[in-house]
Amino acid sequence: MEQVGFIGLGMMGAPMAHRLHEAGFALVVQDANASTLDTFVEAHPGTRAAADPEAYARCEAVITMLPNSDVVEAVLDRVAPQLAPGTMVIDMSSSDPGRTRALAGRLADRQIVLLDAPVSGGVNKALSGTLAIMAGGDLEAYGCGKKLLAAMGTHLTHVGPVGAGHALKALNNYVSMAALIATAEAIHAGCAFGIDPGTVVDVINVSTGRNNTTENKARQFMLSASFDSGFSLALAAKDVGIAAALGPTLGQRMGLAQYVRQMAGDASHALGPNADHTEMYRYVGKE
Repeated sequence: MEQVGFIGLGMMGAPMAHRLHEAGFALVVQDANASTLDTFVEAHPGTRAAADPEAYARCEAVITMLPNSDVVEAVLDRVAPQLAPGTMVIDMSSSDPGRTRALAGRLADRQIVLLDAPVSGGVNKALSGTLAIMAGGDLEAYGCGKKLLAAMGTHLTHVGPVGAGHALKALNNYVSMAALIATAEAIHAGCAFGIDPGTVVDVINVSTGRNNTTENKARQFMLSASFDSGFSLALAAKDVGIAAALGPTLGQRMGLAQYVRQMAGDASHALGPNADHTEMYRYVGKE
């Protein structure tokens, strides 16, 4: 049985690691939250908690699902020296693509291969193993890692060299947040005109403005005021920031991205670190 390390058992990481366990991989896991770690290990027979970085020494691959590049790099600085040459690291976090490229170079010095393979689809698709996964890295490395990715997702795409997966993930989340903001503004404007908010959503959903927010978030999390999609506004703002920062470095103005970055950042600051990204609807309504 292939031994795989998995670091980061949060809202997305835990169900992704669960899918790997269900696929028959022997897991060595770690999380900053001791209670979360214990709960996962108890629920998955044969899974070991990593007491220290040496626990990953016999892993053929190590997967990270962490908040940002700072955390990914801090973790791998401790873990990488324990890994055997030829080990693959798959960073499935939403990391900064420029820093991912630099990290790949440092790992290559240790003969460790890095594949960046962020995901899209949210908690429900993580639970069902039907995530979209966009991978960046050497094509041969992608081929080697594909069996792991296939346990967690059904839409697997090799999108380019190392860092490309993280770049495309940030761009996707920018487009998603832009649509969410536009939807929130449209609902509030329609309501101010005297149109029922649900009617606004229903009509958009059979018209050209239909998008992921109108279909899967507006009624479910925004109009219901549950605001519990499982994806934080702080992380959404971080991803939009990565996308917006790509523009100038690539000679692309991306003016709308700069606006969405500012608005997402302002909303995250106003609503606090624990706000769900669908609470942007509440923020727009207060402007």
